[in-house]
Amino acid sequence: MFFPPPTSNPKMAAVSGSLMWFRKGLRLHDNPALEYAAKGSNYVYPVFVIDPHYMEPDPTASSPGSSRAGLNRIRFLLESLVDLDLSLKKRGSRLLVLKGEPSEVLIRCLKEWDVKKLCFEYDTDPYYQVLDSKVKHYAAAAEIEVFSPVSHTLFNPVDIIQKNGGRPPLSYQSFLELAGIPPWASSPLPTTPSLLPPVGNVGSCEIIGVPTVKELGFRDIEQEEMTPFRGGESEALNRLREAINDKEWVANFEKPKGDPSAFLKPATTVLSPYLKFGCLSSRYFYECLQDVYKNFRKHTHPPVSLVGQLLWRDFFYTVASGTPNFDHMKGNRIAKQIPWNDDDQLLAAWREARTGYPWIDAIMVQLHKWGWIHHLARHCVACFLTRGDLFVHWEKGRDVFERLLIDSDWAINNGNWLWLSCSSFFYQYHRIYSPTSFGKKYDPEGNYVRHFLPILKDIPKEYIYEPWKAPLSIQTKAKCIIGRDYPQPIVSHDSASKECKRKLAEAYALNQKLNGQVRDEDLKNLRRKFEQEEDQLSNRRKQKQKLE
Repeated sequence: MFFPPPTSNPKMAAVSGSLMWFRKGLRLHDNPALEYAAKGSNYVYPVFVIDPHYMEPDPTASSPGSSRAGLNRIRFLLESLVDLDLSLKKRGSRLLVLKGEPSEVLIRCLKEWDVKKLCFEYDTDPYYQVLDSKVKHYAAAAEIEVFSPVSHTLFNPVDIIQKNGGRPPLSYQSFLELAGIPPWASSPLPTTPSLLPPVGNVGSCEIIGVPTVKELGFRDIEQEEMTPFRGGESEALNRLREAINDKEWVANFEKPKGDPSAFLKPATTVLSPYLKFGCLSSRYFYECLQDVYKNFRKHTHPPVSLVGQLLWRDFFYTVASGTPNFDHMKGNRIAKQIPWNDDDQLLAAWREARTGYPWIDAIMVQLHKWGWIHHLARHCVACFLTRGDLFVHWEKGRDVFERLLIDSDWAINNGNWLWLSCSSFFYQYHRIYSPTSFGKKYDPEGNYVRHFLPILKDIPKEYIYEPWKAPLSIQTKAKCIIGRDYPQPIVSHDSASKECKRKLAEAYALNQKLNGQVRDEDLKNLRRKFEQEEDQLSNRRKQKQKLE
């Protein structure tokens, strides 16, 4: 799509300006909000607001970053903004960066600048819904046109929910049947503009450049290893081209297959962070995949294909946008009410890679260092924390992922934790990932563990996933004494997983008996019962030890 330069013809209408508010959607390709802002405008103000809600340094956080975002994600966002600014400058524009509460900043800009149109990409995230409502209210009162198209997802979640009688579909298959082919897919998407209208007079609004991590107040982190993934539309399109060029790989891609221990060359596209920030349009990705499939008589299909993964993304967006309290157990009509425990010590051991299970701990170290882990690795650690071993509330794990993942996405993160804890969508709680044998299946040598847990690098492969079983002589030779240099397992997987299954069976029975109308008192009673049973079991073990 080519945008002509603003006309100087005096017969044309009075000077008009538009404000393009970037939040996600940090790209020029397939950006209908930007396209509409440029259309017929003499000036376009491209704005991004540094939001303290996400970007304020928090020295009390468990790892570097803000209270809501780890340093990896903040750095990825800033890189994406630098790239966006460079792309805008090449087209006669630039990115205007401001700081403050976004709705207040936007309203101040709308008052200061003479704009007739406010454009921004629609966002289903509840936080942005509240911001958008405030800004739209002001714009309506000021007679400023608002254009907020759906372009972050393949489908408009509202349309799918309406088709389903006002409620979101709760299974992937029913979503596919309702969704069909995206309505925009019949014609090519708009290309990147070659020119944009210039930025108008910014008046007294305080414009800054894209800040560095240091300028935002984050201390320098001396870390051996940072995320290898760089933010920005340019990087996203390069990574997409690399993936698409291997047409056979694209045609045969089949999730959940893939090696979660492959870290030097991940066994997936790693496009999720670029989709999260909108550096890559999911619609453009979909279009590219369809072009590949046309050349193959046989290729994989949803739910396991790459297109299937984009549709999973839309599925979670749709359910999330149509389910009140989607990010909580309480008050969430699709979530099983389960008396999870609130053991902060178990949570901290999991979060800080101190479970004593090398496969689990290595994944958590990679999460901290890279801000990204393979989807099967996510499955393993989420299962371990919740229904597999520790029986800790899924909301606690969700918060850790939400903060540390560079691709953390409100709808998808909550949807996956509901799924993996068997709280919703998936209910086969007896199917548990083993924290020892699962990693061994993919990486029998233990190279992944050795890389992210160098303390174990000299443990022989026979013991790398269960180092507590290694004879003391071998531990001594490897300079890693279990219980001193690396922790003992915090639970016995065999007994802990059996306990988790038993507890979930009782919780499911309670939900069924009360037809989902489980009260706080009901959960307290069931939790009390679990605690009493644990005490009795502990006493029996002690008695048995005395007799021995």
